[in-house]
Amino acid sequence: MTPKLQEKQIASVWFPDLTMDRWKRVVSAYRTVPSDDVPVVLSHEGSHGPMIYSANQTAKERGVRIGDRVVDAQAIHPNLHVESADLDGDQVLMQRLVHWARRWCPWTVQDGTDGLYLDVTGAAHLFDGEARMLGDMVQRFAMQGLTAKVAMAPTPMAAQALARYSTPNKISRQRDLASALSPLPVKALRLTHDTTRLLNRLGLKTIGALAAVPRAALMQRFANIPAEQNPLMLMDRAYAASPDPLNAPPDHVQFIARTRLSEPVIDPVPHLKGLVDNLCEQLADAEQGARVMRLTIYRIDSECRTVQLATAKASRDAAHLLRLFDGKLDGIDPGFGFDLLTLEATQVEPVLRIQENLDGKRDAQADITGLIDRLSARLGREKITWSTWHESHIPERIEGRVPALQGAPSEAPELLHERPLRVLAPPEEVRVIYAVPEGPPSQFRWRGVLYKSTRHAGPERIAPEWWRDRPGTRLRDYYKVEVQDGRRFWLYREGVLHDGRGDDPRWFMHGFFA
Repeated sequence: MTPKLQEKQIASVWFPDLTMDRWKRVVSAYRTVPSDDVPVVLSHEGSHGPMIYSANQTAKERGVRIGDRVVDAQAIHPNLHVESADLDGDQVLMQRLVHWARRWCPWTVQDGTDGLYLDVTGAAHLFDGEARMLGDMVQRFAMQGLTAKVAMAPTPMAAQALARYSTPNKISRQRDLASALSPLPVKALRLTHDTTRLLNRLGLKTIGALAAVPRAALMQRFANIPAEQNPLMLMDRAYAASPDPLNAPPDHVQFIARTRLSEPVIDPVPHLKGLVDNLCEQLADAEQGARVMRLTIYRIDSECRTVQLATAKASRDAAHLLRLFDGKLDGIDPGFGFDLLTLEATQVEPVLRIQENLDGKRDAQADITGLIDRLSARLGREKITWSTWHESHIPERIEGRVPALQGAPSEAPELLHERPLRVLAPPEEVRVIYAVPEGPPSQFRWRGVLYKSTRHAGPERIAPEWWRDRPGTRLRDYYKVEVQDGRRFWLYREGVLHDGRGDDPRWFMHGFFA
């Protein structure tokens, strides 16, 4: 006797207030969240200025709509509380929820920007039935501060439509799928705005009304519409007339080495080599290299101590990684001893298997990278830096400093004018004794010393960056000034007389030439 196949069931989870819920959770960690009776909206930049992206219940009750301009809403509601939406942060959270939701089933997929699909076929009995499973989902997401609406149906398209437009915790099987979808609006099929408006004009406002139209008429009318927007094909996916598989992303691979001891010990150093060798073997098999490692020591009093190290370039060289721990474990308090150590590569990057040079020469770049790793581990990652360059006319904005472990240095831009070897940050104001009108100072006092100019070159005029500087920022005229003892300075005059942006111009020392 042929066994009966189990009916497929897909759960859909929709977070209608994902952005607002996440904002409340993040903000409450460091400041007070506005009370529920205060209208709050989150905005993002649109083509015509800030637009409302999310709103709390109080704002919605007062007529604030998603997509309105913030200035228009504030004109009607002066007490509207406006914050910026973090859309990138929302997507990072969604990617984490995709894997977190695998507590209910092994196949989970992100649905758009605010939902999840879960293939729960054969897993509902582990939670005492489908209804209890959906209730457990709502409860666990609520514990994380997320409002969730859930539904279950034989197809992903039907499940997401029921979660968004049907009663809470709706469960539909194949035999009653048509009756469950019939009263839902046609926009539940995720049609475009233009297609939805066209169907509404034709009197086809529900999925049931659309399904009653002969297929030949629909195929002729929407023949030139792409499959992802064609209402006939979307309806077939909802009714399981065409396949709609879920492509679940793979689980995160964890690279971790463990050492369990039969009795507590005090010194972790003798066990480091075995941990590093084990971890590097795992990384080599996966053709990965460690960028960030975390050593955790578990004491017998249920407390743990951690040491985290980073590398400038992904590596699985066991000898090099082991040297990074030199002196890093001296300050760890082992308590009464520890019986478990773990070494985990928390951040990895691909490192292909390559053949070493046949000429026997060392890789100079690898030596530099190893030196940066050892110096950063010993002195601190913020102590070892290199330059990063930005496109700007303002001298102090061109070069910045970043930790060397964050990545390779950027290439310096080509400058049209000579620049000093050392630039003061910030520039220091000088007292001008006498200055040539619209020219450099003949005498100036800086740091208590009087200097007399013998030669000069300039000016080089640098205007404010209007897209970044605040209104009223004055322009600069730079001069190379050589004094009597041969030293050359880089000075600039901020503003010109009668420019309408302040009092008399001010002079600043900005750098020194060789």
